[in-house]
Amino acid sequence: MSAPSSNGSFQFTPDSLSKAVVKNLVVLAIGLSINYINVGLMYTFCKHQIFYLNPRYILFFHLVVNDMIQMSVSIILFVASYTLSVLRVSVCAPFVLLAVITAENTPLNLACMAAECYVAVCLPLRHSRICTVRRTLVLIALIWTTSLVSTFPDLLVTLATQPPEFFSSRIFCLRERAFPSPMLAQKRDMTYIVYLVLLWWVIFFLYFKILFTAKTASKDAKKARRTIVLHGFQVLLCMAMYAEAPVKMAVLRWFPKHYIDSLFACYIVVQVLPRAISPIIYGVRDKCFRKYLKHFLRCKSGPR
Repeated sequence: MSAPSSNGSFQFTPDSLSKAVVKNLVVLAIGLSINYINVGLMYTFCKHQIFYLNPRYILFFHLVVNDMIQMSVSIILFVASYTLSVLRVSVCAPFVLLAVITAENTPLNLACMAAECYVAVCLPLRHSRICTVRRTLVLIALIWTTSLVSTFPDLLVTLATQPPEFFSSRIFCLRERAFPSPMLAQKRDMTYIVYLVLLWWVIFFLYFKILFTAKTASKDAKKARRTIVLHGFQVLLCMAMYAEAPVKMAVLRWFPKHYIDSLFACYIVVQVLPRAISPIIYGVRDKCFRKYLKHFLRCKSGPR
């Protein structure tokens, strides 16, 4: 994450001790708070069987679990970048793979949730037949399969092209350092372009179908449109990682003296903020889930 110098090499411009402490405390406070809230959401889901048979809540539960994994790995890597500076490639690579896989899962899961919302509003009579628990579980398996197929070539190509001593060397733990082949950078760019186009087409298509199909100004239709908008905003934040390379270059060009601070701001917006929106969409806005979540919070805060 250091800025390249004029001769093309990398030069570290480390944060002061006070700034490093503040950044780590901010990340830990926000990340652990989000994970604590998500634990409450997961507990609420697991305690009430009413959610087990609803594809919407199953997809939401998967999103929460996925985001917790992603958030935890992200925090570990962030803190390690300050406390350890460098890691062995054999240690860094699994963390990076898990972080990338879970990060790619999020927009795919959001697109599936938007599709379920469309079926519920525009095809209500066919909803129970189309959106079954079995199909939802198959869909979750497809989400993981898609992310694995997209990500695992990084590991396979690196194993095939790098000498054995590379995996015992120490690097600053970034994806482009752990998997350095130029071929992989081109593959990632192409994959992200495809993801960007397809997922945004799905979000826009579903939003406008709900907008024009549900012509009645019913409460459910209005709520569905607002939910799709929130999904779109969340997908926009999540998919900002697909433009990571040009964003880094732009930040370096515009804010060369504050490059590290700018990257920290990008990290908060791209990695942390999208994980804070999920509890708002279903933990607060959804009536059914909110009722049981309030009961859980009252039980936790009340006398035993």
